[in-house]
Amino acid sequence: MSPSRITLALCLVEILGLAGIATFPALLPIFAAEWRLSNTEAGWISAVYYAGYMISVPLLVSVTDRLDARRVVLSGALGGAVSAAGFAFLADGFWSAMLFRFLAGISLAGIYMPGLKLLGDHTEGSLQSRYVSFYTASFSIGLSLSYLLAGEISALLNWRWAFGLSAVCAMGALLLAACVLPRGVTRAPSGSARFGLDFRPVLAAANALAYIFCYAAHMWELFSLRSWIVAFLTYSANLQPADGFRFSATQLAFAIGLIGLPASIAGNELARKFGRKKTITLIMSMSALLCAVIGFTPSLPYALVAALCIVHGITVVGDSAALTAGAVAAAPAGYRGATLALHSTFGFGAAFFGPLAVGMVLDFFSPGMTIAWGMAYVTMSVGCALGPIFLLLFSRSGQLNPFSRQKEQLPDTHERPLHG
Repeated sequence: MSPSRITLALCLVEILGLAGIATFPALLPIFAAEWRLSNTEAGWISAVYYAGYMISVPLLVSVTDRLDARRVVLSGALGGAVSAAGFAFLADGFWSAMLFRFLAGISLAGIYMPGLKLLGDHTEGSLQSRYVSFYTASFSIGLSLSYLLAGEISALLNWRWAFGLSAVCAMGALLLAACVLPRGVTRAPSGSARFGLDFRPVLAAANALAYIFCYAAHMWELFSLRSWIVAFLTYSANLQPADGFRFSATQLAFAIGLIGLPASIAGNELARKFGRKKTITLIMSMSALLCAVIGFTPSLPYALVAALCIVHGITVVGDSAALTAGAVAAAPAGYRGATLALHSTFGFGAAFFGPLAVGMVLDFFSPGMTIAWGMAYVTMSVGCALGPIFLLLFSRSGQLNPFSRQKEQLPDTHERPLHG
């Protein structure tokens, strides 16, 4: 199977597996009213998805250095179907929503980074970063469709049907992965490292850590935005004249998410041409500045607010593929799965704390007021602004890394195709 076909298949599996990622954030105003949620409680439900991801991804990704990554992807897709169906039929308030969103986060941990590991196994060479950029950019397609489908299905039927459709899409991902995807590549056991949870080589690689910590800053802003964008646009729409220009908040969230596909790919191509770290630094700096401003604009004409959010949607993901491709390229030999595990753990750890912090800020600064949204977006911006700092500090010197001296003590490893 050619690298391009493998990439296409993995992108489709990823898109289908992401069908439920934005269903709760897209319908947050409905749940807030129906279940009488505070902003902090809504933040917890949004954030717990990424907590499930963060807790499970170290095992589910690093184990792919030893076990077939395709099996992990299959397990993740099955978990996504079960968690979405559980939310559709059983969720009735804060605690049940927390449970099923947590399980959904675990399912994403079994699909996204193991899928990236599988992609890396079969796309070695000069074009690998381009294939990685297509895969990471497909996240935006899945997310965008999740917003759109949730809004449209909920408007036609109700929110339970929206989650039911997510379950069907996850089953589609399971069937596609089972029928099409090739087996992964594993590392032959050697020395004392008999299981794929040895992170010492990654912790010893300062260049890999530069991308990992910068990615965490990126994810703080990105997933805070994705968790609260519909609520922000709904607030702005309610401030507009009754006959003013508007699309629904979920339709705009769909457009904002969809623009991430070309933006992420273009960002990686710019990084290939002008230098990865310089490009990432410029994009993140622009995104942090724009983010700090947008939260104070909801009372402006809705068309202008929408335009600003779309531009922010470009900058907020413009560095995404470049960061992940950088981590893949900087991974120590034989420890790509472990590198992606740490990359994803730190990234989605920030994705957990970011939405929760925004919800707390909204409750602290007079909920329903423009100042509250202004400070919420400043909270997103501050996290992003740390990215270029991390990139600079860890790139300059391995002396910042207390594990760097252990590197020479690690066993040599090699990779071999998985058989049987």
